[in-house]
Amino acid sequence: MIPDKSLRTRLIVAAILIPLVSLFIFLGGGAFALFLGVFLALAVWEYWRMFRIGNYSPSLFLMVTGVLAAVAMRFFLGFEMMDLWLTMLVLLAMAFAVVQQTQSVPQAAFNFAITVSGVLYVGWLGGYALSLRNLPNGLFWTLLVIFAAAASDAGAYFVGVRFGKHKIAPALSPKKSWEGYLGGVAVAAVSTWLVTLITARFFLPEILPLQGLVLGCALALLTPLGDLAESMLKRLFNLKDASHLLPGHGGILDRIDSSLWALPIGFYILLFLH
Repeated sequence: MIPDKSLRTRLIVAAILIPLVSLFIFLGGGAFALFLGVFLALAVWEYWRMFRIGNYSPSLFLMVTGVLAAVAMRFFLGFEMMDLWLTMLVLLAMAFAVVQQTQSVPQAAFNFAITVSGVLYVGWLGGYALSLRNLPNGLFWTLLVIFAAAASDAGAYFVGVRFGKHKIAPALSPKKSWEGYLGGVAVAAVSTWLVTLITARFFLPEILPLQGLVLGCALALLTPLGDLAESMLKRLFNLKDASHLLPGHGGILDRIDSSLWALPIGFYILLFLH
């Protein structure tokens, strides 16, 4: 029996969320794109919500529709016509800010920047889940990239709790240590190498274990910045969590902060390795 009620809640939510996300990644195609669009739309709502708490007024409509459009265009067209998407996003966000300024809405210029940054950070980066899934053996690579980010987080946490003494950025995340960071790198590198080795041996012989090792090292080295980036935003507005959509876990952004970095980084590493 688990005595800590909050831990029990976290485990129950994780037991639902992990198989659900894995199922849609396995299905791929339109089902995965639809799921991803809804998931990222909720995440960008959390991004909007944090800045609203800080008395800014970015456009929720443009942020949600911009993210949905990014996912839809990535699904149907890949990277083609994304210049049109970006152009429309910038022009519409600026037009919205100009209208706000004429109505004496405070900080209209900042609202423009928040609207554009939210769509790019959540929609553009999150859309790489589709690009990754469409690679050769994309199911395996998508799951491995997400696994590597999670392994890095878990390794950093457990090593940091046991051995952490030298803080990385106490003003942003007082519990994160350099010892935990290095532990996360080691755990992610070894675990992704082992997963790739087993997969190559029994399922996909064209997969190279070296690819898993490189991927795990690179993601573990870089994706903690995603966690620190979200911590920066939450500290700015004195928030513990981005929202309360996921009981015991906070918000969706709290769960995908590292993955938003892992997906594009993993995609380009795999392109290079191939």
